[in-house]
Amino acid sequence: MTGRFITIEGGEGAGKSTAQTFLADQLAARGVSVLQTREPGGTPLAEAIRRNLLSVEEEAPVEMAELLLVFAARAQHLAKVIEPALARGQWVLCDRFTDATYAYQGAGRGLSEELIAKLEALVQGETRPDSVILLDMPPEIGLARARARGALDRFEQEAQPFFERVRQGYLTQAAQFPERYSVIDATQDLTDVQTSLEAVMTSWWSDA
Repeated sequence: MTGRFITIEGGEGAGKSTAQTFLADQLAARGVSVLQTREPGGTPLAEAIRRNLLSVEEEAPVEMAELLLVFAARAQHLAKVIEPALARGQWVLCDRFTDATYAYQGAGRGLSEELIAKLEALVQGETRPDSVILLDMPPEIGLARARARGALDRFEQEAQPFFERVRQGYLTQAAQFPERYSVIDATQDLTDVQTSLEAVMTSWWSDA
């Protein structure tokens, strides 16, 4: 099989990291070479940008600076990690990608979708995820999970209305692009979430 680009999206506390690990293990068991990565991040430079974006101690970027930093990290990530892996025939599992930008900086911050789309085209060219898994849950549940993990980062400290907008932004995208989105109820028990993930994974083989 050729490389495939799979992204895992969702709000705070939705279980993206757990889902990513589960999918990677299942794919590896099928003999698939898998690369796991995340956004913002994935390279030393992109990880440095991530630390700045999430830190509650550093100067908080204004909305436009935040958007540009996200795409700067993405440009580095694509060139150094994602595109070379796909070219080698690996499957890339990425914790968040540009759909998160539409949800967080677009729906959440109120920046225009047209602006984000222009940056998307400039930075990514034709590269888009083959499949997007959206782990959906009410923000109050996800935020409670995030608080239970420990100290909150800058995004996690936003007020609940921000996360309501983010969730709606994700669901709007899922409705607009049903051919690549799979929405999973992340409030289910872990076993049920994993069963849903297995069903999505099975569909990748039928589409391959």
